[in-house]
Amino acid sequence: MSGSGSGGNGNAGSGGGSGVRAEVRTDGVALVTLDRPERHNALDLAAAAELTDVWRRFRFDDTVRAVVLTGAGDRAFCTGIDRSADVPQPGSPYSLDDPLRTIGPKSADLWKPVVAAVGGMACGGAFYLLGEAEFIVAAENAAFFDPHTTYGMVSAYETVHMAQRMPFGEAARLALMGTAERLSARRAYEIGLVSELTAPGEAVAAALRAAAVIAACPTEAVQGTVRALWAAKEATRERALSLAPHLISLGNLPQEEQAKLFTSRDRNHRLR
Repeated sequence: MSGSGSGGNGNAGSGGGSGVRAEVRTDGVALVTLDRPERHNALDLAAAAELTDVWRRFRFDDTVRAVVLTGAGDRAFCTGIDRSADVPQPGSPYSLDDPLRTIGPKSADLWKPVVAAVGGMACGGAFYLLGEAEFIVAAENAAFFDPHTTYGMVSAYETVHMAQRMPFGEAARLALMGTAERLSARRAYEIGLVSELTAPGEAVAAALRAAAVIAACPTEAVQGTVRALWAAKEATRERALSLAPHLISLGNLPQEEQAKLFTSRDRNHRLR
């Protein structure tokens, strides 16, 4: 990871350069930035592993009491796995590997609160991250969509995460409409997916303000509250996620057919 100067008065950062920046500020808030703007902050395997490592290190860093997660640039928060990434798969359908399965903070057993700051596109694998944040702050230029069905892929993990955060019909529409439709930041705010709406470029600042308030509260009380919040939904969520690899194995088209659908897709979409 490379150190980040974004957001102010950091006292720590670490480097590696594969696409994730982390900064621990003096107010107890860590700012984590997905830093591949030229790829719409899509994650390759190295960046995915690095993000998992960031969450695990934060578990042991008592100076980190809350986290803000965002994407570099103004075009995208995250667009999931980089399509150029080579993801080797075992021959057995019972051993499906998902390189994004552990990129979320809860999957890495981090129970410090995470606030997502979204500007631009958030789609597909981005929902692994949004689904494991405590709440989402979005700029008015943010848009949410799930391209899986358009490309002949099952939206399994993503749909489970979103169904936990949105009314069922909205989650179903998001998953089933593919690239034909995008959920606007305004609509996402109206249905409760987004907790605060900001002007373009202001989402990170708003998220940092909220995270600083949380970080100033007694740590054990905050983390206990986070665990209580997730306990309310954990059994249902984990059971649904356990089905995801089987549904993907059954329903995904072969990769060469997915690639054909990707290159021939209709680039027009409706924003609602």
